[in-house]
Amino acid sequence: MTQQSAGRRVVTNLALSLDGHYAAPDNPLDMSWVMPYAVSDVARDHLTSLWEPATTALLGRVNAEGFLGFWPTVIGTEGVDPHDESFAKWLVDTDKVILSSTLDRAPWDRTTVLDKPAGEVAASLKATGDGDILVLSSASVIKALLATDTVDRLALTIFPVFLGGGPRLFDDGLPAARWTLVSQAAGEDGTLALVYDRIR
Repeated sequence: MTQQSAGRRVVTNLALSLDGHYAAPDNPLDMSWVMPYAVSDVARDHLTSLWEPATTALLGRVNAEGFLGFWPTVIGTEGVDPHDESFAKWLVDTDKVILSSTLDRAPWDRTTVLDKPAGEVAASLKATGDGDILVLSSASVIKALLATDTVDRLALTIFPVFLGGGPRLFDDGLPAARWTLVSQAAGEDGTLALVYDRIR
């Protein structure tokens, strides 16, 4: 049966290339391959469907610095897409948990920094509060949560690009698991937005 129990869900979201990579081999921080597709209606609607039920953002340090350095600047900018501004406001206003072994304290409001394993943090968050716990594009955190079978909802956007190498999301040795497809959308640009729930 599908996990629909009361309580919080751990929801992860990551963009993948068609050949299965989440970053280019030569520069893992270069996300220029994502940008032409991330601004499509399908990608924006996909992200909106994930953050609207979420009350906590769980991020690794690198992604936190990137996200929280950029998204607040979107708010109030002339001509910005309403989807983007709504997401930016949510990110600023929601509770954020940053996983880091190097950051002592966070320069952002409503933020807690923890130097603990991702699975342990996710389990602790699930035991308190309500609303989804959304892991936004932090591949190291998502990989750790998959390895501990802590992900309840797995959201992926697949963009029609071959990167020709680079890190992969699904490493060998993950716990065996079954998933059910709960939503899918395809864009005219070739983007696929897929959401799977863990069957437990």
